[in-house]
Amino acid sequence: MTTVKETAAEEPVRPAPSRPARPRPRPARMNPADVLRVGGSGLRSRPLRVFLSALGIAIGIAAMVGVVGISTSSTEDLNRRLSALGTNLLTVTPGQSFGGGAAHLPDESVEMIGNIPEVESVSALGKTGAKVYRNDHIPKEETGGLNVYAARTDLPETAGAEIVDGRWLNAANQRYPAVVLGPTAAEQLGVFRAGTGTKVWMAGQWVTVVGLLAPNELVPELDSAALTGWTFAEEELGFDGYPTTVYTRVEEAAVTDVQAILGATANPENPSEANVSRPSDVLAAKQATDDTLSGLLLGLGAVALLVGGVGVANTMVISVLERRSEIGLRRSLGATRGQVRNQFLCEALLLSALGGIGGVLLGIAVTSGYATYQGWPSVVPVWAMAGGVGATLVIGGLAGFYPALRAARLPPTEALSTT
Repeated sequence: MTTVKETAAEEPVRPAPSRPARPRPRPARMNPADVLRVGGSGLRSRPLRVFLSALGIAIGIAAMVGVVGISTSSTEDLNRRLSALGTNLLTVTPGQSFGGGAAHLPDESVEMIGNIPEVESVSALGKTGAKVYRNDHIPKEETGGLNVYAARTDLPETAGAEIVDGRWLNAANQRYPAVVLGPTAAEQLGVFRAGTGTKVWMAGQWVTVVGLLAPNELVPELDSAALTGWTFAEEELGFDGYPTTVYTRVEEAAVTDVQAILGATANPENPSEANVSRPSDVLAAKQATDDTLSGLLLGLGAVALLVGGVGVANTMVISVLERRSEIGLRRSLGATRGQVRNQFLCEALLLSALGGIGGVLLGIAVTSGYATYQGWPSVVPVWAMAGGVGATLVIGGLAGFYPALRAARLPPTEALSTT
């Protein structure tokens, strides 16, 4: 016994072998496709609410894309018209004299302007005191606002006037009672065709309508004008021979330089009594006014977009409140806060993207319909479409961040206890 006790006392006590520590369970990772699938299933469960929320964003984006598209289409149409009409037309008109009376341009102003090397062509109109009537039974007071002008034979080339029926004045008929009517003048006088049998009453005699003009946007004064030959106007209508408007076509690269010297060239003795203008500038100014209105409408579209963002935030907050049991169940099964947060954030982004894409398509449809109605080319800038979708994603992200954060911070026990 003594031997056994001594042996047991001498043997060292060996520690029990330690078991390797179990690795802590890791939550399953969700790849982007899983996040999209989970987020999409959340939206599909409430289709009506999703549609109404996306509609708010779509209206805002459609307004913005439509305003930008219509403004761009209008600008493109203006550029095409200016390209066709030309931006190198300058006009010279008499202003006021030093004493405040009406000035006039010299007889030689057309020839002097034509001597400028950069001038391609020059022509003129001279306003007469005569009036034109449909027939000799119309009272003299009922002029209809129509004016009679003496016109040079080279006016169409310089002013860009087009004949839609008949012919223009020429060397053969400029001294005879012949007239060319603008579209507004022809409509008021009841003239729809030119020819030897078509006559109007002017200065106590019948005058044959030899031609009809097309509308001229760059020179709108021709639309309501009755144009006769220069010689006929001097001999029969009491025209004094002074041009009242000189039209000048110049080289495109020299428009600014010629514009600076045109007044002094037309009236060397009194340069301040000559007014120089560029008709294309009027159209550009009108376009600038339209751009200002477009900016205002763009602001209204931004307000609508913000309202749509509030709708997304409201939808997501209600969704979190209604789906607390789902959140609690997912957290109990191991879903992390980040996964829950990404799920709701993904839903908000998908909801905004649906509204943004729908708004872009609606804006394109509105732009195409309005441009077609106006006869404009339909142009929707790519940056407007991409910016619209990008803005909705930003709005959706901001609107859905708080609801997603609130869902992620919801404890599982609290979420399950509220069901």
